Amino acid sequence: MDSIRLNDFRLLTVIGALASEQLAPQPCAVDAVLHVDLGPACRSDELDRTVDYGAVLDAFAGIALDRHVLLERFAERLCDAALGFAGVERVEVEVRKLRPPVPHDIASTAVRIERGRVPDGAAS
Repeated sequence: MDSIRLNDFRLLTVIGALASEQLAPQPCAVDAVLHVDLGPACRSDELDRTVDYGAVLDAFAGIALDRHVLLERFAERLCDAALGFAGVERVEVEVRKLRPPVPHDIASTAVRIERGRVPDGAAS
C-alpha cells in the first residue's frame, strides 16, 4: 500500500505520570505513516483524491492541547484521529518525549503503535 509520511512533527503537550510533568507543556515529536491508496491522486493531481496531511496535522495539534498521562494514550488518540480521515486504511504512529524526566543521558523515549480499519470501516 502507498503511504503519506509525516516526519518529526514537533509540538508541545502536557504529558507524563509525574506531578511535575503535569505543570507545563513539554516537547514531543510525532512520526506517522498513513497507509493510503494514492493511485487516484497520482492520476488526477487533485487534493480531494488524497488525504490532506495539513488537516491531519491540525487534528494532531488539537489533540496535543489535551492533558495526557501516558505516551501510549496520546499515540492511540493520534491513530484514532488519522483513521477518521477517509482513505486512511492503516496508520503507524510514533510519539517521542524529547525531555524524559529520568536521571540518564537519553535523547528521547518513545512508543510506537499501529492501528487499522476492520472490515466494517471502524478502527482497530
